[in-house]
Amino acid sequence: MKIAVPKERAPGERRVALVPDIVAKFVKGGVTVAVEQGAGSAAGYPDATFEAAGATLAADARALYDGADLVVRVAKPSDAELAAIPRGAALLGFLAPLGDPRSVERYVERGLTALSMDAIPRTTKAQAMDALSSQANIGGYKAALLAAMYLPKFFPMLTTAAGTIPPAKALIIGAGVAGLQAIATCRRLGAVVTAYDTRPVVAEQVKSLGAKFLEIDVGESGEGQGGYAKELSPEALAKQRAGMVKAIGASDVVITTAAIPGKRAPILVTAEAVAAMAPASVIVDLAAETGGNTEGTVPDEVIVTPNGVTIVGTLNLPSTLAYDASRLYARNVQAFLDYVIKDGALVLDPDDEIVAGTTIVRDGTIVHRPTLDALRPA
Repeated sequence: MKIAVPKERAPGERRVALVPDIVAKFVKGGVTVAVEQGAGSAAGYPDATFEAAGATLAADARALYDGADLVVRVAKPSDAELAAIPRGAALLGFLAPLGDPRSVERYVERGLTALSMDAIPRTTKAQAMDALSSQANIGGYKAALLAAMYLPKFFPMLTTAAGTIPPAKALIIGAGVAGLQAIATCRRLGAVVTAYDTRPVVAEQVKSLGAKFLEIDVGESGEGQGGYAKELSPEALAKQRAGMVKAIGASDVVITTAAIPGKRAPILVTAEAVAAMAPASVIVDLAAETGGNTEGTVPDEVIVTPNGVTIVGTLNLPSTLAYDASRLYARNVQAFLDYVIKDGALVLDPDDEIVAGTTIVRDGTIVHRPTLDALRPA
């Protein structure tokens, strides 16, 4: 079996899908691994480290994909990159089928088997494969650092000869993996932290990190299937927005993390709430890639509103910590491949819950029910 690891070419993407120590484990198990030259350079993994791990370095796409059974990537391939992948091969990466269901049709045209790391079920059995969580953890950490960087105040309380400086007040909206890490990091930096989530079940986790839990009665739960949040009704969303205006206005920092798989991110921080914030306050919008949780967020830009609030819409925060983000992602990939590689071959049991959830296209046929639903005419 041959695994091909290409260099990521998506704008701003610095991660690499496999790192040398994981490559070495595959090679030891009898798998051939080819890595495109320069694939790990931006993440801090020079070509020499892959060679030392037993990988074959490929100078171009032809050499990389020659005889490849499986292509392992981070981001989904562009049309040009896709055209180089041999027909009948398997493709594994963050394919985001619900965000761009039409891209799946291109895998069908190429006769590929497409496996999406962001579709792996969030179950105990698949915990080690959960790449969404491993990367969200990094995003939450970096969001807190960005907030501290843009806020022209100290995060911790300081008592000095010149007087006492009060601690910054941070509000984290969404207490999933990213939100919990943002809470923990803001707390470590010394801020007073409050968190809100539509799922009351996470209140204990928030409190265990030393933060307060903001309670807003919206009349329904935001708990969805598989540990994901679900979309609230328009009535509940209106109650949520109104209830958060006061808390947002009292905060120096707001970090938003709310996302609904395959849908536009819900607007939680309204223009009214932004206007209620003091000048020099900061909002870091982790949902910027899917439209943002904040009215006024501009994807991949940092803007300052007329009342002096900085809104950070920086995309792909895990890529800014590419060395460790790649390590964690590679371990997720290894856990999944260890599960599906049997006797040196990829074995995808359609009756297996993990395999069924992850497989978007099998041998050129779309088999992922949510993707099929998204492709149906409205």
